[in-house]
Amino acid sequence: MNIAEQIADYAHGLDGRRLPPLVVHRAKQRMVDSLACALGAYGSIPARAATAMAAMVPVPAASVLGTRLRTTPDLAAFANGTLVRYLDYNDGYMSRDPGHPSDNIPACLAVAEAEGAPGPELITAIVLAYEVQMRLQDAAGLNRRGWDHVNYILVSMAAAASRLMKLDRQQTVQAINMALNGHIALRQVRSGELSAWKGCSAANAARNAIFCAALARHGMDGPSPIFEGKMGFIRQICGEMDFDISRFGTAENGDFRILKSLTKSFPTNGELHTAVFAAIDLRPLLGNIDEVEAIHIDTTDIGYRILASDPQKWRPATRETADHSLPYTVARALLDGDITLASYDPAMIADPRAAALMDRTTVAEDPALTALFPAHLPNRVTVTMRSGQILRREVISGPGSVENPMNDADFDAKFRRMAEGKIDTRQQDAALDFVMTLDRRDSYAGLFDAMCSA
Repeated sequence: MNIAEQIADYAHGLDGRRLPPLVVHRAKQRMVDSLACALGAYGSIPARAATAMAAMVPVPAASVLGTRLRTTPDLAAFANGTLVRYLDYNDGYMSRDPGHPSDNIPACLAVAEAEGAPGPELITAIVLAYEVQMRLQDAAGLNRRGWDHVNYILVSMAAAASRLMKLDRQQTVQAINMALNGHIALRQVRSGELSAWKGCSAANAARNAIFCAALARHGMDGPSPIFEGKMGFIRQICGEMDFDISRFGTAENGDFRILKSLTKSFPTNGELHTAVFAAIDLRPLLGNIDEVEAIHIDTTDIGYRILASDPQKWRPATRETADHSLPYTVARALLDGDITLASYDPAMIADPRAAALMDRTTVAEDPALTALFPAHLPNRVTVTMRSGQILRREVISGPGSVENPMNDADFDAKFRRMAEGKIDTRQQDAALDFVMTLDRRDSYAGLFDAMCSA
């Protein structure tokens, strides 16, 4: 069997009734986390644009978060996915390629609502999407070859949407074939000065996957073999692929990749979280920030390439560039002792004090730190004071890591922090209760009511 056929077989064979309780609970936690991120993005320019687009197709199928609007599942997936991804606050996974598996959650929710699939089926689809995307991230890297990691969402969401739509095995194969062939995304979306599309690229991949699953339902087929073919994904896009379906999670082995996903304490790129923790630890020791002579950040290869190698990362002009800038974010953490949504406001980005600190900053890859990746995302921050005093903090891992996962109380606090001023306490309680009892729900109206700010 080719790879698309193997993934389709896995999608059809995954028994949601036998998912380990921890896996089910982790899916609920990731959904709470995703909804928290969406709340924080209410009113953002990309969210307004995506919602306006969805409003052009008023169909009573799938709901747009924060509104009373209903539209097609693919447009709802795009609008809600944009909300979840905008702040760069949703979960992540680091392997041969980095990525954000929770980008699948709003798309799975849109399809589940449109198809009338109950909560247990939504949970199974989420676990399936995580498994497919993250195992593909393990199998091959894309970013060094100039392609975006969201190309894997084309496959994961084609499989998950097919499962929720109850497509047969061959239809699922065709959904994967079409989605992957027709919608390859370039890495330019995360290079140089970053645009609003950084937060939309994954949502667009999910939208395209849903569209292709719908086409497959109506008999459309796609090019095959999409991975192994002469002009296929392996030869043209990713190069060598270490794909082995026997590694995928099952009820027997319990090794579901969702258990390895990472969650965030700050609304910023995941690879620089430990640098933020280091800078926050150093802040009380600095005294007068004007006495800082120099800042040096040692990071991993991927940290340097993605977060410090472009000149735009040293003078970010957009929120999207700033939250992927290692020098800016460390400067901001040293100035303020924290990183919050406000850290990326235009006035903060233009702050001359941050620019002055960046002018005194250097960044380099440390091979010893690179050797710890992807199991850890380490960074080391060294501050030299004008007095000659040297202050240093190295952080290998932090809250939200595999070894130190966030708990229910952490996700509850993050949700309520993002919900402040968006939905009232009663709605917050209702939304949190809905997700934590998702496996007993048969419709989603209560969740969208609770999340509505209108």
